[in-house]
Amino acid sequence: MPKASGLLPVIAAFIGNAVVCVAKFIGFFITGSGALFSEAIHSFADTANQFLLVVGVNKSVKKPDKEFNYGYGKERFIWALISACGIFFIGCGVTVYHGILSLLERPAIHFNYWAIIILVVSFLIESSTFFIAVRELKGHFSKKSKIKLKAALAEADPATLAVLYEDGLAVIGIAIALISIILTYITGQYYFDAAGSILIGLLLGIMAIILIAKNRDYLITKSVPVEIEEIVKDILNSEPTIEKVLDFKSAILDVDKYLIKCDVEFNASALMKELSQHHFFENEYEEAKTSYENFMKYSVDYLDRVPRLVGKKIDDIEKKIRTAVPQAIFIDIEIN
Repeated sequence: MPKASGLLPVIAAFIGNAVVCVAKFIGFFITGSGALFSEAIHSFADTANQFLLVVGVNKSVKKPDKEFNYGYGKERFIWALISACGIFFIGCGVTVYHGILSLLERPAIHFNYWAIIILVVSFLIESSTFFIAVRELKGHFSKKSKIKLKAALAEADPATLAVLYEDGLAVIGIAIALISIILTYITGQYYFDAAGSILIGLLLGIMAIILIAKNRDYLITKSVPVEIEEIVKDILNSEPTIEKVLDFKSAILDVDKYLIKCDVEFNASALMKELSQHHFFENEYEEAKTSYENFMKYSVDYLDRVPRLVGKKIDDIEKKIRTAVPQAIFIDIEIN
């Protein structure tokens, strides 16, 4: 089975969040803090979602078969979408609900240094998995050293991006929870803790909507980036045997797997020049003109030869495209 892109940061985040989740729930039961509860729910949602991402990434690398000719790449986006919905409903919904409930019921909060220790350890673990995701993102675009951050995030693997956002937000969430608990302890006012819980939930909701939108784009067949399209068109237009590109369509099937379909108009004059370079006509002209039978034989031979020459030329063009764009796994060039 081929290597699954984006699997390492997902597994690292899954293990890290599972450990952090248990620790935060212990901290919540000790202190009763709403902000700490929100962080525990946050980590639980992240752990469950990263399990779904692992399933999706593993399913996406299955080889194409008769039923799915272009492979199972979109499995990654389906499971990532389910994961993002889980973040929205569990992470955001439950957390905001608990924060509002804390404002209304004013629960007693018991300050304990264990809560601080748990949050600090959680911060270190979440930071580690966050930097693993950052490294994976940088490694993926290492050949595109000039690519901007916005473009990198737009093209990033949804699984890696989900870990990047989730762990980045987890680091921010821990800081919010820590500040909320300390302010509640100093002032004795419960609403700092409740406000921290609601803020963490809202941030989770925003992140979930961003991830849902990204996976939606891939599931409804997003086109390849504009710069990739321009590279392919330049290769096609530079070919003497191609008169013009009539139509260009593309689709992202999976991370680093593109489908490119082009309708082109061939230049008959350029094709004839290629034939004449090999002296096909020159060598056969004398024999063909001697009789009608020889002429017909030559015509049939010529008709057989042209499709093969066109097919070879298309194969050469496809090789040039794959050299320039290795992600172009499936290329379909049709002659109008």
